[in-house]
Amino acid sequence: MNTKVIGIDLGATNIRAAVVTGDSLSGIVSNRIHSDGSVEDVLNDIYQVVDALMDDSVKAIGIGVPSVVDVAEGIVYDVLYIPSWKEVHLKQLMEARYQVPVFVNNDANCFALGEYHFGKGKGVDSMIGLTLGTGLGAGVIINNKLYAGYNCGAGEFGLFSYLDNILEYYCSGSFFQNVYQLDGVQVFADAKNGDARALELYEELGTHIGHAIKMVMYAYDPQLIILGGSVRHAYHFFGKKMWQQIKTFAFNKSAQRIRVEVSGLPNSGILGAAALYYDATNK
Repeated sequence: MNTKVIGIDLGATNIRAAVVTGDSLSGIVSNRIHSDGSVEDVLNDIYQVVDALMDDSVKAIGIGVPSVVDVAEGIVYDVLYIPSWKEVHLKQLMEARYQVPVFVNNDANCFALGEYHFGKGKGVDSMIGLTLGTGLGAGVIINNKLYAGYNCGAGEFGLFSYLDNILEYYCSGSFFQNVYQLDGVQVFADAKNGDARALELYEELGTHIGHAIKMVMYAYDPQLIILGGSVRHAYHFFGKKMWQQIKTFAFNKSAQRIRVEVSGLPNSGILGAAALYYDATNK
């Protein structure tokens, strides 16, 4: 893990990258993304960041994107918030430019890998990185390897049918707007001020998150689930109800043994993207 790898976190409005060596990062370079621009406009945004970091000591590049990915070919499809990126052969384009191996994967998978290699997932054989943000996504580690699925679709728990909608409708930061037409940022602020109604809403969210975790447990039976995404910052408001729901799991011993942790890893997107190299070389 002393190989120098550039990790790239491609988001909706900006791109952040750094050189990762072991568990240390160089200074982070960031750039705005021309989200409404052409394929070439966004590629140039990425190139500008990588050019600032690239030298002969860098042996690989990893990039996490909010989209479905053909992992073997490094093709990204229908990237969220970047309308022009319907099908971009990102691996081929970047390898031609930089002459090093390039690894491309979904951003939720990168989050899980980052936690596994650098965060609270160290030392476990199987874990799920559950991202609770605007939506609900997950990355799956099985037997010390990322499991992305045949179409890079493993871990899309947010799309499971649940109540009268899908799971992420109720189990994400969008819950407050979706169900109660309330601004989630304001609900969080109210909860911090002790507002009874806001605290009640977070308890309801916690019950939904507990249901999501039970679905994860039935599907994969992991040792550990790590919560990421912006909603994790409200864990102390929803955690009690979440655990009450987990304890109704059909297999009592599993409910007792499961670990659920809140991510505390800074720059997990960058670290996780760099970890794509470590995962690929961990045969």
